[in-house]
Amino acid sequence: MGLLEPPVETSSKTRHLKFVAVALVVLAAVVLYLTFRFYPEQRAAQRFFDALVAGDMKTAYQLWKPQPSYRMQDFMADWGPYGYYGPVKSYKILKISEPKGSRNSVAVEVAVSPFSPMPDPSDAEKSRRTRVVTVWMNTEDKSFSFPP
Repeated sequence: MGLLEPPVETSSKTRHLKFVAVALVVLAAVVLYLTFRFYPEQRAAQRFFDALVAGDMKTAYQLWKPQPSYRMQDFMADWGPYGYYGPVKSYKILKISEPKGSRNSVAVEVAVSPFSPMPDPSDAEKSRRTRVVTVWMNTEDKSFSFPP
């Protein structure tokens, strides 16, 4: 390169492509984070509700990981075949979110139905018996409780 020769021009296309590639990587990271943020909690909730649907109340009670004051008869009064939320024959996890001010809990909003499969919203007779239940889950030990 001589003194009077112009400098070599770099293509602006490569600079634009680098910017687009970095933006796509950041976007993919954000989408993956939002998609799998509550994945362990979702799996724990699915195991619990699958046990309820199967009628395995002993396993469901163990997965609930109750405090000593919440006995099996209390659990059955809530989730058993004749319980307040029972019988649970199908469910759909609607939303998992972190309550404000909580660091180690998530709120799991679930629609439970006494019919299998989950009734279509257009079926008014069956869908009126579907209940939306919110349970809290401790993210550290995956224990369940009702919201305060």
